[in-house]
Amino acid sequence: MLRQMVAVYGERGLLRWVAPHEDEGDVSMTAVARIRERLGYASPLAELAFAMQGLGSYPLTYGKQAHGTAAPFERWLPEVVAGRAVAAFALTEPGAGTDLGGIATTARRDGDDWLLDGHKIFISNAGVADVYAVFARTSDGPKPRLTAFALPAKTDGVETRAQHVLGGHPIGELHLSEVRLPDEARIGEVGRGLSVALATLHRFRPTVGAAAVGFAWRALDESLAHVKRREQFGAPLSELQLVQARLAEMACDVDASRLLVRRAVRAIDEGEPREVVARYGSMAKLVATEAAQRVIDHAVQLHGGRGVSRSAMVARLYEDVRALRIYEGASDVQKILIARSLLESSSK
Repeated sequence: MLRQMVAVYGERGLLRWVAPHEDEGDVSMTAVARIRERLGYASPLAELAFAMQGLGSYPLTYGKQAHGTAAPFERWLPEVVAGRAVAAFALTEPGAGTDLGGIATTARRDGDDWLLDGHKIFISNAGVADVYAVFARTSDGPKPRLTAFALPAKTDGVETRAQHVLGGHPIGELHLSEVRLPDEARIGEVGRGLSVALATLHRFRPTVGAAAVGFAWRALDESLAHVKRREQFGAPLSELQLVQARLAEMACDVDASRLLVRRAVRAIDEGEPREVVARYGSMAKLVATEAAQRVIDHAVQLHGGRGVSRSAMVARLYEDVRALRIYEGASDVQKILIARSLLESSSK
């Protein structure tokens, strides 16, 4: 299903909004956020299919723009934009989630090639992707240096295994055993992989908030329709003041989140300083994902028994929204990043 969605997006030109292509510079993150919001409203899986094409391919773009490594970009970007190739971002490991210093996957030189060994987990599109942006340590020490690579899925030594998590999107493990890659598969300079990863995450983090807005917006609309047609005690639920209070809170959460997301992506598009972009992105993701969880929880409650039926849209949203508060930086981590940014800026 996901591969078919990506193919349709490519045929209709939608992926040109999420992945920059030759001679056109960076895409508008404001546009990406609005598309993620609309797709999130329609279907969490449709939203993920679109977003992962950007998250999985942006390292290739950044590697070319910042470090001059053009080969991975030229090999894969046309395929990603056309919807002929599915991309994935392979960073997380059993011992390295928030703490990227814990990455244990290694890449070592073997003549003109690299040999990669390691284990990645919770990789969206694992088993479906055609290319993975993989991050591996290329030096040891108290501050290990990472290097990024464009890894074709069909390379010898690559195995995937599905993981079963809340929500309906494909996710899994990536096992690498003496995977041989030519140096032209390298993304960016040796030892500069952390900058590639962080540039990608800072760029796409606020658009996770946009997806959350889409989820919450759909939950609000589903709730409005339900309370107007559902009668209890001889009157529609919509006439109960406590129901009206929930709806008001839900609407405020949706609109406040949308505004924070739009501020964050505008800061990217307008070239605001990196520290401002990072702080606004963290704020947008934190507020929007936490708010979406509240809104969808209210929606399930308003639907009563129907709200926990797997056939109900609000029940499916309830499963899908939970991961948004974890991936690309958990909510508690965003709080720490925001506080540190505020403290540093106040001391200048």
